[in-house]
Amino acid sequence: MNFELTDDQQAFADMAAGLFADYCGDEQLRAHDSGQAPFMQDLWKQCIAAGLHTVLVSPERSGLGLGLTELMGILEQQGSALALVPLWEQQVGLSALAHFGVAAPDGLWQALMQDGSPLALSLAALSDSRGAALQVQKTDVGFSLRGHAPAVNLGQTARFALLAGALDGQMRLLMVDLDAAGVARTTGRSQHHLEVADLDFHDCPLAAWQVLPQAALPWVSERAAACLAALQLGVTQAHLRRTVDYVSERQQFGRAIGSFQLVSGQMADGYMALEALRSALWQLVYRLDAGLGAAPQALATRVLANDAGHFAGHMAQHVHGGIGVDLTYPIHRFLYWSRALGAALGGSEHQLAALGDWLASHDTLGWKYDAPDDGAAQEAAHASV
Repeated sequence: MNFELTDDQQAFADMAAGLFADYCGDEQLRAHDSGQAPFMQDLWKQCIAAGLHTVLVSPERSGLGLGLTELMGILEQQGSALALVPLWEQQVGLSALAHFGVAAPDGLWQALMQDGSPLALSLAALSDSRGAALQVQKTDVGFSLRGHAPAVNLGQTARFALLAGALDGQMRLLMVDLDAAGVARTTGRSQHHLEVADLDFHDCPLAAWQVLPQAALPWVSERAAACLAALQLGVTQAHLRRTVDYVSERQQFGRAIGSFQLVSGQMADGYMALEALRSALWQLVYRLDAGLGAAPQALATRVLANDAGHFAGHMAQHVHGGIGVDLTYPIHRFLYWSRALGAALGGSEHQLAALGDWLASHDTLGWKYDAPDDGAAQEAAHASV
């Protein structure tokens, strides 16, 4: 078996790495952190010019029409560079509209494809133990949205947001126009210096096309799991690489601290966590690109991504000692990113509970790995989340 990227896939990743390197040096990241920009807007313009925001979008919609395999290589490089741009949110959202035949107005495609307006995307409602905070009700002319969506990435800057809400007791994806009546925004900033906003909806009108089919939610959430894991893979890989460089140079008792057994063992544990995540991620990506069921694989990958980011992130900070918590030193940014990525779809406990529910109801995973009932079980798995 050949697990290497093809030359074309590697070319995409290399091109992205070069682009991110030009805009994401330590001094450039420090300048963004101290500024008020919602995200790296200059870099976003270059991503649009290079077509990186349309990898998954079909050629009929002026996209590249490629797969998650190509996108994963790009996102890994984005995570390594800590490039604060909404690459995956944009194209996963647009691909969902195209995949499920949603009759969105041309103005939305123009804004998101050509004009480069960012798309806000939040699936936080899926992990809310108190139940869905967004509720959709039917009206005489369509639907009405009420409720609260906390800390939505780019919720202040974006014109449109893809959110999860409940309709008749079932979770659905909603494409919401944030300039519509009944929408209030309270802006803020995340720990890793991305604009966020609390969104409050008071009888916000929704047309029929804005409530996506029920199958769209698992379709998007599984791809979101893959994208977030790819970002975490890149963040963790760069975090460990920088830490190895540091412990190879930092001297204590006349020798590099990386030569101490405890430190070298911790670094080895971090590397094993990283490679376990890589294996699970690429298996998930393969299944998604092949059109196979991937509900349990997505949940398991989320657990590995959360755990790898948490373990490697805190271990790397620890071996840096006091300088690791100095905000003038760059290593803290990787930990902040790991935290943000880990919170995006709920923590490991939530994912493990959902995976346990799936396994309790479906006992054919084992050697019947590609059995049809694996794919048919997706809706049931997400309905229990």
